[in-house]
Amino acid sequence: MSDDISDLRQQIDAIDDALLDLLNQRAEIARQVGEAKKQGVVYRPEREAQVHRRLHGRNNGPLSNGTVSSLFTEIISSCRAQEELLNIACLGPAGTFSEEAVLKKFGSQVSIVYCNTIDEVFKSVGSDIAAYGVVPLENSTEGAISRTLDLLFESSLSLSGEVGLPVRHNLLSNEKLENIERIYSHSQSLSQCQKWIGNNFPSAQLIPVASNATAAKMVVTEERCAAIASRIAGKHYGLSVVHSSIEDKPDNTTRFGVISKAVVGASGMDKTSIVLAGQHKPGAILNMLEPFAKNGISMTRLESRPSGVGLWEYMFFIDLEGHQDDEVVKAALAEVQIKSGFFKILGSYPKTV
Repeated sequence: MSDDISDLRQQIDAIDDALLDLLNQRAEIARQVGEAKKQGVVYRPEREAQVHRRLHGRNNGPLSNGTVSSLFTEIISSCRAQEELLNIACLGPAGTFSEEAVLKKFGSQVSIVYCNTIDEVFKSVGSDIAAYGVVPLENSTEGAISRTLDLLFESSLSLSGEVGLPVRHNLLSNEKLENIERIYSHSQSLSQCQKWIGNNFPSAQLIPVASNATAAKMVVTEERCAAIASRIAGKHYGLSVVHSSIEDKPDNTTRFGVISKAVVGASGMDKTSIVLAGQHKPGAILNMLEPFAKNGISMTRLESRPSGVGLWEYMFFIDLEGHQDDEVVKAALAEVQIKSGFFKILGSYPKTV
């Protein structure tokens, strides 16, 4: 038995050596690509999406496609850093779900710019403090993030990507369970874990704070308390995960958008986001959306928001399948624009891989 294990370990060592050589070869080629591009764009989301899809097509297991994507996101991130370290803005402080979304999308080899508000994320990208920003778009249980939608409507920045993040809430503390008297977290997180809290800490005082990461930061210096936050917050602030996945709905997911000044090319499997308003006449909304049905284009999301211009006037935020440069999509959008009182393309970007 020991000889068999020794032989298997030698095989693993040989594979690791080969992987190391190949990874360094890849990094060197990435550096050469950077030299060839010189002042060109370092991050190409459409290219990276194509890489992930190609690898998924070649993957015969036992690793899942999700695991393959996680590994190659980090490899691509490290190789991209040979060209340039990207600055990415997101909601702070360190340890937020927004930071998790950044790491899932871009890998760890980036410089994160922590912002206090969604408005500040937009300002950081608009003023070139960061090349990209990651902002929450919608949550599967709480709905759309209205401030993000308003800023997309107002801003000249474009959507250039998306990332879905399963929301996993954890109870973080360095206290013994029986000593916990207060639980800090964002009000939304407290709401999403209320059944679990009621069953396990019915007498605890629930204290809402600005963010889950802020809660974790507070717990470090206070006694007899815990925070509901992400695992990454626990790592940042040296807190133990006392209980994991305490959310009441296990399928709770937040969709984040990537914002930038860049225009993203077609990847072959894309989405386009638009915002529009109808004309003031009967059947305007139905008439406005009819070109999508006529051209066989699926809408994956339709969200209404008060326009802020007139009483009971609304904007409609729409996600649809396809890229704005696809001929059929381009034709449909041109027709929709004619039929709309207001029309704006927010961006085209690869579907989440």
